[in-house]
Amino acid sequence: MFSLVTFLNNVIEPQSMCYVATANLDGETNLKIRQASLEVAGIIKEGQLVNLDGKIECEEPDRQFNNFVGTLYLRGKSPISVGPDQMLLRGTQLKNTQWIIGVVIYTGFETKLMQNSVKSPLKRSQVEKVTNMQILILLLLLFGISAVSCVGATIWNKIPWYVSLHRITPHNHVFDILVFIILYHNLVPISLLLTLETVKFIQAQFINWDEDMHYEQNDLYAMARTSNLNEELGQVKYLFSDKTGTLTCNTMAFKKCTIAGIIYGRASFCEFNDPKLLENFEDGHPSSEYIKEFLTLLCVCHTVIPERCGNDILYQASSPDEAALVKGAKKLGFVFTTRTPYSVTIEVVRHLRLYCKGADTVIYERLSKDSLFVEDTLKHLEIFATEGLRTLCIAYTDLTETEYQDWLQEYKKASAISQNRIQRLEECYEIIEKEFLLLGATAIEDRLQANVPETISTLLKANIKIWVLTGDKQETAVNIGNTCKEIFIKTLSINHNCGDLGNLLGKENDLALIIDGETLKYALRFEIQKKFLDLALSCRAVLCCR
Repeated sequence: MFSLVTFLNNVIEPQSMCYVATANLDGETNLKIRQASLEVAGIIKEGQLVNLDGKIECEEPDRQFNNFVGTLYLRGKSPISVGPDQMLLRGTQLKNTQWIIGVVIYTGFETKLMQNSVKSPLKRSQVEKVTNMQILILLLLLFGISAVSCVGATIWNKIPWYVSLHRITPHNHVFDILVFIILYHNLVPISLLLTLETVKFIQAQFINWDEDMHYEQNDLYAMARTSNLNEELGQVKYLFSDKTGTLTCNTMAFKKCTIAGIIYGRASFCEFNDPKLLENFEDGHPSSEYIKEFLTLLCVCHTVIPERCGNDILYQASSPDEAALVKGAKKLGFVFTTRTPYSVTIEVVRHLRLYCKGADTVIYERLSKDSLFVEDTLKHLEIFATEGLRTLCIAYTDLTETEYQDWLQEYKKASAISQNRIQRLEECYEIIEKEFLLLGATAIEDRLQANVPETISTLLKANIKIWVLTGDKQETAVNIGNTCKEIFIKTLSINHNCGDLGNLLGKENDLALIIDGETLKYALRFEIQKKFLDLALSCRAVLCCR
């Protein structure tokens, strides 16, 4: 695993940034951005690599892919913080970057990839386990019968009244046992194993040829990678699934927004299209300043990287939500053009402001008492959520130069320490992330994949219980559930006493459990987790949402 102290590509990425693919580690296909230390990059750009002298102090090897705490000490320089954004893990692939310069931190079994590697278990079906046990019993029975027969043969040969015309030769007991094993070998059904393997292989081929599992767009068929577990498919009782990218297409489209208590966006199958927004902005509407700040925030509050392609700008983003918002702002005339490690450039006026976007549960607790449109925006969020749209709140706060510089000093101190760095950084963020003024909220659509409702309905008919994890609001989760052929018939809360179900507790009921993350945190406590499990097992579907 490399600690990416610096990597340079003056032709493609002059800001010492690169893209990496982490699909081998987390399964995500979006490219991630890694940013090298600018202090070291400056030294190398000056051609002083041979004079680079220092050391790196870092934490002990662990299994956490997203955590790394280290400090780079260069001779004559201040300590430089090294974190996950400066790391290239073993197993990732470098993309859109020709070459890098780095320092190796962990090797061999100390790398995070090897720390997470486990011995692959031998996957055997229940039928195979039962068959193996029965054959083992038959083998023991075969050996037992052969041993008894061998003893009987020995006794028979020593009976006095037995008269032989020839001299009796001594017997080899091992040879006698082998003879009886051969005589009784039909007791063990050797052909049964061959028959089972043949049937499994043919079943796997039928799975591969199944037209109902043929994705015609890419001409992809289902692939049975192993035939050991075919018969287990009919015994599946619980199905655990993520929502984004699994049930949905993971193709985000900016659909609607609410700014200063006004909803913009039409209910259509295309992306955001509402001339009223630009009309209010250009005609001096009372909300024009809020519209300007709202669109400015969409331009600057993200991790998107712009790439020039002739006269056009393409956006590379690790989050499809952020890419959708930046593209939406671009269509409205607020174009994000350039990013550096410490700033971004857009085609509007520059401000010293702190912009923030996030879930309503996070933003609302950080709002100032002077913030407007709080109740209206909350109502609009519920409307968006009931339409199955993903929502984010948008807010900002003004900073003075003194406030910013004081906070920046604290941030640099927190970034340089090795012990409890993450906790200190969180405390540092709490200092500045407060007294926000609400601008509005965005609504992004992530459509369900083809035939998802029909598939889930079929699974429910097969008595398969479905548990889904999502980061959406509860209203959005319920809407998606209703879209999926009425998975969610009734909503329960962990606060309901399990006694309300009475004798139905522990039995399958035509109910669904929807629980948010905050409640789940308490539901998993030791003293009540058994009751929560009993409640969950009593429902046909369980959904954990934001």
